[in-house]
Amino acid sequence: MENQIKKIAVLTSGGDSPGMNAAIRSTVRACAYHKVECIGIYRGYEGMIEGDFVGLDARSVNNIINKGGTFLKSARSSEFRTKEGRKKAYDQLVKNNIDALVLIGGDGTFTGGMIFNLEYNFPIIGIPGTIDNDIVGTNFTLGYDTALNTAVEAIDKIRDTASSHKRLFFVEVMGRDVGHIALNAGVGSGAEEILVPEENLGLDRLLESLEKSKCSGKSSSIVVVAEGDKTGKNVFALRDYVEDNLEGYDVRVSVLGHMQRGGAPSCFDRVLASRMGVKAVESLLEGKNNFMVGTVNNKIELYPIDKAIKGHSKIDEELLRVSDIMSI
Repeated sequence: MENQIKKIAVLTSGGDSPGMNAAIRSTVRACAYHKVECIGIYRGYEGMIEGDFVGLDARSVNNIINKGGTFLKSARSSEFRTKEGRKKAYDQLVKNNIDALVLIGGDGTFTGGMIFNLEYNFPIIGIPGTIDNDIVGTNFTLGYDTALNTAVEAIDKIRDTASSHKRLFFVEVMGRDVGHIALNAGVGSGAEEILVPEENLGLDRLLESLEKSKCSGKSSSIVVVAEGDKTGKNVFALRDYVEDNLEGYDVRVSVLGHMQRGGAPSCFDRVLASRMGVKAVESLLEGKNNFMVGTVNNKIELYPIDKAIKGHSKIDEELLRVSDIMSI
């Protein structure tokens, strides 16, 4: 491999997701394999500005593949959004003889990296780490599979109590702009209705569906709601609306919240993180720059980072149709 890069730094930024530690481990060990120095940057871009760096080798990342969160910590940096902040960050990288960056994070992380790359022509490769699975150029982002399993496990437990008490539960899952978690967790847990940002079901249709469920003999129901659902009401307002307009339902709300971002990563996320970390390091050593590592049809590919940021991931229309059929 053609190699003018002698030292690669890795950071995690934005919201954490299961699999980030596994991606750090993979990046560090790929560097060690190719005899390239690796530096960890604590607290994302904030740490880059402050020079909060630590040397990492293959032994530094023992026993982290199974850990949730990120041992390098994550932070959102308002200073990095300014030219002055990015100049400070660049000066720290030069001072420490760092030649390239691996950025693990989501849309905001990649946007910051792309601007930094434009200003300083500094080699970067992104690894998509976000539970929302909302980045174009990859079928799966790190943490999405784990978050799905967490959500389904929680909904299964909620169903136990819902059926015991003949209750209707609204379960809110993460997904402000996209409904991938809601749709897949809803189908996987047998939800009666699934409300996602991409499709405005409408309140009348929701009432009609719940009424039909009751008439068909269902004594309890689960409605999975993405936090960005377009009915115009949050999950508690939805509960109030149903209670006011539909008799015979004892309605409860459960917001899964940040538990979806925690926990040990699934085997799928650990393997994906391992593949992505190796690809990121080897792509930098080959002279590639300003790309995101993604998985497309189970192959690890590179995708231009600017297109990943500007694109919009699409909801699975076929799965929406399946969810309608399953709720009969």
